[in-house]
Amino acid sequence: MNKPKKFDNNLVVIGAGAAGLVTAYIAAAVKAKVTLIEKHQTGGDCLNTGCVPSKALLRSAKFLAQSHRAAEFGMKSAAVEFDFAEVMKRVQTVINTIAPHDSIQRYTELGVEVIIGEAKIISPWHVEVKTADITRIISTKAIVIAAGAKPVVPKIAGLSEVGYLTSDTIWQLREQPKRLLVLGGGAIGCELAQAFARLGSEVTQVESLPRLMAREDEEVSVLVLATFQHEGISVLLQHTAKQFIVTDGEKYLLTEHNGQTVRIGFDQVLIAVGRAANVTGYGIEEMGIELTARHTVAVNAFQTTNYPNIYACGDVASAYQFTHTAAHQAWYAAVNALFSPFKKFRTDYRVIPWANFTDPEVARVGLNEQDAKQQHIAYEVSVYPLADLDRAITDSETQGFIKVLTPPNKDKILGVTIVGNHASDLLAEFVLAMKYNLGLNKVLNTIHVYPTMAEANKYVAGVWKRNHAPQTVLQWLARYHAWRR
Repeated sequence: MNKPKKFDNNLVVIGAGAAGLVTAYIAAAVKAKVTLIEKHQTGGDCLNTGCVPSKALLRSAKFLAQSHRAAEFGMKSAAVEFDFAEVMKRVQTVINTIAPHDSIQRYTELGVEVIIGEAKIISPWHVEVKTADITRIISTKAIVIAAGAKPVVPKIAGLSEVGYLTSDTIWQLREQPKRLLVLGGGAIGCELAQAFARLGSEVTQVESLPRLMAREDEEVSVLVLATFQHEGISVLLQHTAKQFIVTDGEKYLLTEHNGQTVRIGFDQVLIAVGRAANVTGYGIEEMGIELTARHTVAVNAFQTTNYPNIYACGDVASAYQFTHTAAHQAWYAAVNALFSPFKKFRTDYRVIPWANFTDPEVARVGLNEQDAKQQHIAYEVSVYPLADLDRAITDSETQGFIKVLTPPNKDKILGVTIVGNHASDLLAEFVLAMKYNLGLNKVLNTIHVYPTMAEANKYVAGVWKRNHAPQTVLQWLARYHAWRR
């Protein structure tokens, strides 16, 4: 189809997850004509099957785990009765409570045309959309692809025969698995393994790599592993899944470990080995929109595809599959789509934070030690153990630490890893500091309320300061004070 002289829209957005919603919101805010097309549910994975339900489940599981620690808080005993179906019902209630933030009604009121239907890009300027009632073609000045991602289901013999759960489908459970097998040792696998173990399932977690959370430094993996083992999770590292079988009505996974076959029995299996971008079914193959080696939509520094007026953002186009990163990219995609060539902005990836919401939480921004070594970046390490923090002691939450990487003899923050209670919240101060080039001296010189977990940020800056104390000056000061006496 030829480029029209006039367009129905300034922008068409495909996908109403985090990236698509933010893109549409920005377009409507600057009074552009924007249509948002979603095939399933607004809110995307984050609201319906990802961040929101998982954190709701983790909160219920943490409450139960804390009841088992009654003696630590001076209580003789504490008992909690629960029904798994009611816990999962609460998860759905949380989703329903948050859903209006992402609803068709809200975005319609903001000025966005929202269509529930299947989109297909049929030219650089035309999107076909099929609904239950009609098929129509919308002409548009620009298109933003925000089609998200889906769980990866590996090709393992017998998997379809035994049946499986993913992070998309596990929320449909109303009967608790007695024996849950979790395949994968990343964020999703670790969070859900711990949650179900705390709720009483017998959990076995299988990971082919030598440690859990392999993107993090080794001491992080060691601490998480120790916690999981203490809570009764059977963690099998360096076990490669080979085949699923059913014998006498029992389900088993056969794994290879050190050249030996290990058989693991289970009732339900959760597949949590990663997520893959949604890159089929809406015209990008026919249009020849280029993909990366990771099979995500290839974009340049401005979120533009190989078509100058077609943009992509969020999980479909990113190595960082986080809701907050999707929203971050969406701002650039929206603004560049609406105002290019008069004004455009390079996406800023300098400071990307993330967190694993296990207990204890694991949060990071910037480099960790293994990243710095791989990139041959010189660094120093400052570590503050939370066991020394007054608030952590009062709360009986002393597990973990804050670790900050800086260049040699400089207080510039290269990266921060935090393990502990509220790690994801504590990280925000360092994200701000890195974003605006504030060093550890600035953090140290900032008043922090006592007694709070946030004081740990100040104290780790103090560790750096002590390690760089000017010894010659201190020697002269000692002589000065001796003279004054």
